[in-house]
Amino acid sequence: MTTVSRRQFCMAGIALAAAAPLAMSLPAIAQQLKGGTLRVAVLSELANYDPQQLSTVNFHVIKNLYDSLIEYTPEGKPEPSLATEWTIAPDKTSVSVKLRDGVTFHSGTPLKADSVLATLQKGADPKRGKNVFSTMSIVKDWSAPDDRTVVINFKAPVPERQILDLLQFLIPIEAKGIDTVETVPAGTGPFTLVSRAVGQGLRLKANPKYWREKQPIVQDLVFTVFSEDAAASAALESGAVDIIYNGSSRSAVRLKSAGYQVFSGPGKLVQVFRINSTRGPFRNKSYRQAFNHLMDRAGILRVGYAGMGEVVAQPWAPASPAFDASYTKAHAYDLDKAKALLAASGLSAAEMKDWKMLVNGSDEASVQISQIVQASLGKVGIPIELDIRQGAEFVSALLGGDFAAVFGAVGNVQKFPSRVTTNSIYRTSQNPILKDPHPHPAYVAAIAKVDGASGGAAEVKASYDNLNKVLVDEAFAIPTNSYEVGLIVASDKVGGVTLEIDNLFVARTIGFK
Repeated sequence: MTTVSRRQFCMAGIALAAAAPLAMSLPAIAQQLKGGTLRVAVLSELANYDPQQLSTVNFHVIKNLYDSLIEYTPEGKPEPSLATEWTIAPDKTSVSVKLRDGVTFHSGTPLKADSVLATLQKGADPKRGKNVFSTMSIVKDWSAPDDRTVVINFKAPVPERQILDLLQFLIPIEAKGIDTVETVPAGTGPFTLVSRAVGQGLRLKANPKYWREKQPIVQDLVFTVFSEDAAASAALESGAVDIIYNGSSRSAVRLKSAGYQVFSGPGKLVQVFRINSTRGPFRNKSYRQAFNHLMDRAGILRVGYAGMGEVVAQPWAPASPAFDASYTKAHAYDLDKAKALLAASGLSAAEMKDWKMLVNGSDEASVQISQIVQASLGKVGIPIELDIRQGAEFVSALLGGDFAAVFGAVGNVQKFPSRVTTNSIYRTSQNPILKDPHPHPAYVAAIAKVDGASGGAAEVKASYDNLNKVLVDEAFAIPTNSYEVGLIVASDKVGGVTLEIDNLFVARTIGFK
């Protein structure tokens, strides 16, 4: 049996990822930091408090209100969190997890197996599981031999990394708070909710009973929502905030040159042109496939993200085991190839232009890259309008699938490939955009093949190759580039920034110098 315990990690500590050219990191353990009120500027309105809603707009609160069963270091090494140890069966058909003693939820209720079971039940529910639902597809059932032990059984042998990804993705929600978690947090995290003003921000305070010793450092954590990146930058430069989280790459480059600290984690996102293939001309496969060649990926990366990232034609960052650079060349920007596919679609000129592109008006990069695509479409005779929406109105349309096409980033792209299904456009069932039954069964089957490839390297590679071929053929989502997400730009008074593998914001180690 494969067993990992807290003892194996206590001497190693948390190793931070090698810094990107723009970034640096300062281990909190090496500094004597002071408390106070940490003021953070964010560019997105929060969707809700459900940790199973792993959407970018929620990235700034998830790891501050909740803890995972296990954590990854930035390099992807697992370490204990709410689980002190885990044992994977030799045949990889089950995992047994031991829960940490002495942990309480914000309500004061002790962490026990019943809440983990309730969290598993929610994640396995197609109506409530959200981003976790697809990850739970490998799970057969679960049980609790005692209050401190949870056993998860799988439908078939599962690759060890996929099991670890599941444990890292599982964030225990208090059992009695499951039904109200969207509006009332129910976690064990380092901070508790004080107040929220929709569209303006929220205030958290330190959890006095938090289980990690000497954390959090600051007493108060205040998030302020800014509608524009420039306004957030001005607030940092004036001293009105201490940190900008998830601002633009362009602003980060400028602020670094002005002397501000910039931190970049390992959890890149991939920008994806999401297509609602159940609407209008996008029902036509040839029409969709033309967009593989309508994306000026180099221009999108340069204009939208200051060149920070890489051009890709698949939903994987280059670190993913499924990444294949040949697809980037084969599906490069080529208007002649796009015109040929458009002609093959058989659609009339009127049909081809019968849609609008949804645009996040609160995100400068999204506006810019949408305009690049609009220009490319104009060159092939398809004039389309941009449907620009702001804040919560855009988020509702994005998450609810109320669009024909839109740019939206996807995460979990450096982990086990089928984790891409945690993103709404790539969900294999209960897909909020494509609905059920899934209109692309070949894609659903390709994901299942990846999940079932627990044999040798040849079988695994074949499953990845098949998935890549299906993705470009079905063309319901067109990746353009990887890019930095969760960029942290901080005043020189701030120390103790900890990088997180998914680039979620971790405030518990941050303090003032």
